[in-house]
Amino acid sequence: MFGITVRDHVMIAHSFRGEVFGPAQRLHGATYVVDATFRRADLDPDGIVVDIGLATSELGEVLGALNYRNLDDEPDFAGINTSTEFLAKVIADRLADQVHAGALGENARGLSGIAVTLQESHVAWASYERAL
Repeated sequence: MFGITVRDHVMIAHSFRGEVFGPAQRLHGATYVVDATFRRADLDPDGIVVDIGLATSELGEVLGALNYRNLDDEPDFAGINTSTEFLAKVIADRLADQVHAGALGENARGLSGIAVTLQESHVAWASYERAL
């Protein structure tokens, strides 16, 4: 299996419901380093997994819709604890939508999966992987 990973970051604010979250029940900010890995069994006709420039650009577009936002105020996330795990899935699903829409080029339709990792710090991160 081949893969390429592109990286960006996103800054958000949010709060959580539930005693398990302790002080994070209050509004707080988070800055995540975001890695998006695109996978495929065989290289495309150009000998690549996906165009790195397009992958970087599309990751930036997806993150731009979340960046500097209080996720508690976003209608898409009403009533949801926007945990790191949850956000990894949101980003992976939105990237998958971009692949299906052709935004990463026609050859990207041959991708078999996407994995997204959000690093909260140098000691904690969460990820989500999905098939395409």
